[in-house]
Amino acid sequence: MSSPLLHLPGAVAAEGLDAAVAAHYGSFNTEQRSLSAGEGFVDLSHRDVVRVAGPDRLTWLHSLTTQHLTGLAPGQATGALVLSPQGHVEHAFFGTDDGEAFTAHTEPGRGAELAAWLDRMRFMMQVEVTEVTEQLAVTWRPSRRGAGEADEPAGAYAGYEFVPRDQLEAYAEAAGPAAGLWAFEALRIARGEPRVGLDTDTRTIPNEAGWIGPAVHLDKGCYRGQETVARVHTLGRPPRRLTLLHLDGSENRLPAVGTELRHGEKTVGFVGTSARHYELGPIALAMVKRNVPTDAVLEVDGMPAGQEVIVDPEVGLHVRARLS
Repeated sequence: MSSPLLHLPGAVAAEGLDAAVAAHYGSFNTEQRSLSAGEGFVDLSHRDVVRVAGPDRLTWLHSLTTQHLTGLAPGQATGALVLSPQGHVEHAFFGTDDGEAFTAHTEPGRGAELAAWLDRMRFMMQVEVTEVTEQLAVTWRPSRRGAGEADEPAGAYAGYEFVPRDQLEAYAEAAGPAAGLWAFEALRIARGEPRVGLDTDTRTIPNEAGWIGPAVHLDKGCYRGQETVARVHTLGRPPRRLTLLHLDGSENRLPAVGTELRHGEKTVGFVGTSARHYELGPIALAMVKRNVPTDAVLEVDGMPAGQEVIVDPEVGLHVRARLS
């Protein structure tokens, strides 16, 4: 479902999973600067949208996901995960409740699977699950994040809006200037926010990806996969850690998603999404083995890469009992 905003002047379509929206509208560096200054918007209308209505929706979602959702205030942005019984991340979604329904967005092509799984879990609860991607488009505006929200777990995913798809062009006229996905991705990567299925794999647990806090609440009732999350948080350390890579800027290329990350002769992880940041230069998110020194220079696709810690490799040690 290609975005009508691809017809805006200067629009150049993105590639792969994101091909339905614009990568940029002429200058991704200028667009990044505008977003950083709190101006403009990003067309994310290729993302899938799921709506959960009914009086039991929040208590029901609370019981199924990693997030504390009972009592969620209308308009408060939040993120939640669905885990496997072994604690691996199967779905990640982000959204708000309006007092009548919880509306969430997820990765392109994942909405139908998420809606189908949720629908199978309804049992006797008064909820209705619908994929509404054809009706609602996702956008992001930095002005909607709010002062200080970036530091608050409940506000980590603020800035997203749901716009009736047939009103997207009118929205763009009012909210402009438009910024493309390249600008948005560079800022997202710099914030250390992973995309499920791109910056993660089928073995990823929330502790590895920096989701403890923003999308995982540690003081709530049981949910599928909770045992793994709690055990790693309290007794151990995650086997891998999400890392921000600063790539060598001498090469005019970015690594593909899934490219091996090496330390000397050893493969120590993989690279997820990457982008060119207007201040930081080329950056990427990577999943790295925990025991790799945080100051080690790594290699990806023949390029040196320095590390910036997102997930502390020693996380969990603060609650370990000291042995005398």
